[in-house]
Order: sequence, then structure tokens, then C-alpha cells
Amino acid sequence: MQRKRKKKTEIMLKDMLSLSGKPGLFKLISKGKNMFIVESLSDGTRIPVYSSDKMVSLGDITMFTNSGDAARLSQIFLSIKQKENGETISFSSSINPVELRNYFAQVLPDFDRDKVYPSDIKKVMNWYNLLVKSGYADFEEEPAPEAEDNNEAKEEKETKEEQQP
Repeated sequence: MQRKRKKKTEIMLKDMLSLSGKPGLFKLISKGKNMFIVESLSDGTRIPVYSSDKMVSLGDITMFTNSGDAARLSQIFLSIKQKENGETISFSSSINPVELRNYFAQVLPDFDRDKVYPSDIKKVMNWYNLLVKSGYADFEEEPAPEAEDNNEAKEEKETKEEQQP
């Protein structure tokens, strides 16, 4: 019996958390009975986070698109990385909403302009910059393990067939 392997990007983003009321991103370090220990990506300080605190994993975040399918944050980060050649995004904190939407349209052309607000776009851009500066810029996804397993099974079957008289 084989276990399904999670995608590398999905695992990395699951460990990255956004905490309500606290700026920046946090990496999950340890889990306790009623709390988590997280480390700030910006300054490296570790703090406890309790079950009553509101937190969300970056791996669970999606953005609305016009096609009805939600775009995963890992896909968006990968598009930004390709557009920026792996570098951080240079933008002013006083960038106007029209410029934000124009930039994001280059990254995710199908995003829903009614449901995705400029503040959401700015937050994604800031998160991307923080992840890149902290060395967590590998947004590439591994190939699906099912495809690899199917190829291996097919090769085994062909080998067995060749060995039979």
C-alpha cells in the first residue's frame, strides 16, 4: 500500500501562517496540546499562538477568478516569480489601486476584479516579497506521484510480459 506524497510547495505553504492582528508571515515550528510555536519570517522571533487566535495557512488560501475555479496561492506566487525572474517585487506602499490591478492582471489575467480587492493584491505582493527575502522562494510543484507510479507499474508489466514464453 502506497501513501500519497504531498506536493513540496503545498507542504511549505502549509507551514507558513498569517496571524490576525500581527504583521508579516510566520513559520510553524512546533505544535503543542493547546498552542503552536511560530517564528516570524521578518525578524526570527518565536511566539506562542493559541487555539483561540485566528490564523490561516498560506496553503489554504485561494483567489477568485472569472472562470469559477479558484487560483491557489502557490500558482500565483509561481507566476509572480516568473514575471520578476525570482527577484522581489519593487513597488511603493502608496501604489494606487489601478496600478495594483494592472500588475496583478499580468500575473493572474483571469482574476475577478469585483471580488479581489487592491488590499488583497498588496497583501499577496508583500507575502511574496517576504517569502523570497527569507529564502522560501521554491514555488515549483513536484510532478504528481500517481503519474510516476503508473509509469513504474506499466514498465513492470511490460518486463513481466517479455519474460513469459
